[in-house]
Amino acid sequence: MLAFTFPGQGSQRPGMGRPWADHDSWELVAEASEVAERDVARLLLDADADELRDTRNAQLTTFVSSLMVLDAVERLGIEPSFCAGHSLGEYTALTATGALGFDEGVRLVCERSDAMFHAGNDNIGTMAAVLGLDDDQVEVACRRADSDVWVANFNAPGQVVIAGSPEGVAAAAAVAKELGAKKVMPLQVSGAFHTPYMAPARDRLRKAIAAADPRDTEVPVISNVDSLAHAAGSEWSSLLSAQLSSPVRWKHCLLAMAEMGVHDFVELGPGGVLTGMAKRTVEGARTISVSTPDELDRLLEWLDAGAPHAARQHEGEHLFAVERLVVSPAAGVFAPLGDVNDGAHIAVGTVLGHVGDTEVRSPFAGVLQSYIAMAGERVTLRQPIAWLRTV
Repeated sequence: MLAFTFPGQGSQRPGMGRPWADHDSWELVAEASEVAERDVARLLLDADADELRDTRNAQLTTFVSSLMVLDAVERLGIEPSFCAGHSLGEYTALTATGALGFDEGVRLVCERSDAMFHAGNDNIGTMAAVLGLDDDQVEVACRRADSDVWVANFNAPGQVVIAGSPEGVAAAAAVAKELGAKKVMPLQVSGAFHTPYMAPARDRLRKAIAAADPRDTEVPVISNVDSLAHAAGSEWSSLLSAQLSSPVRWKHCLLAMAEMGVHDFVELGPGGVLTGMAKRTVEGARTISVSTPDELDRLLEWLDAGAPHAARQHEGEHLFAVERLVVSPAAGVFAPLGDVNDGAHIAVGTVLGHVGDTEVRSPFAGVLQSYIAMAGERVTLRQPIAWLRTV
């Protein structure tokens, strides 16, 4: 089984949008700019490292970049069995699975990042990565510091992030070194994320999450808070709210997916941090990161190499996936045609339904496996509508 993972804040880098500027998936940037009332294109193309380090810019650009990569991957007809995201990436995962619409995801990320920015100003804090020490020992270091410092991220074996007041983090770092930590690395962040210092942001975000009203999904998302798979939209209001001031249990998320049969992990978005964490955490994991259009062919080759030989399909030297997604040609309310049902044979150009006044026509021939969008659901441009298996 295959999992899509999405990175969090800290993966952004200057110019990360340039490889995508001429790609069809770049159209998401214009839509995000309109919803956020920000020039996202400028941030992705021209912002320097200092500007991108601002929490409000880091989260928005990472979210949009990851969904551009997802959009390009979906055009290849590749679907996961599970999705998961690290911190901010959890919002990307929820948008990827349809629990949140693209516009809802953008609004929530803007609200989240702004709330965290102001919470960080009100409660000055910092974070540091502790390397080479067991989880339990890092927690002991935080308790022995006798100050405002907590574990913020369980990233991978021997890689734990602590956060809190500058004095608390320094004290815990000193104890961690006494206990055998190989290294403690300060992180360039604007707050003590995933700690009680984010409580004001949690109170503010709770209302925005409730207003978004996350939907049920077919593809489960693994939560940072409890490391369990969730497909019910009603569960995410409390999970996302708790995530702000609770540790990210990323190591546990990876292990949970492995226990459910996932050994192929595809990181979609800038950087490749999660790929390294998966390698360290899951024995025998196959991993790959995709952040540029040039890496899409490499992804297909990687999938082909991991598939049973009989399941591979080639034409010339290129792999063509046997599954295709029909995506929305516009934003609006989706209405499927009543006489096109699961199992129907679809020809190229067949109308599957309408989004407002716009026809949804299949660019592929195949057998309709299921509708992904529900009748009456408001969809966004390029949101998956239906799933076909080619013949």
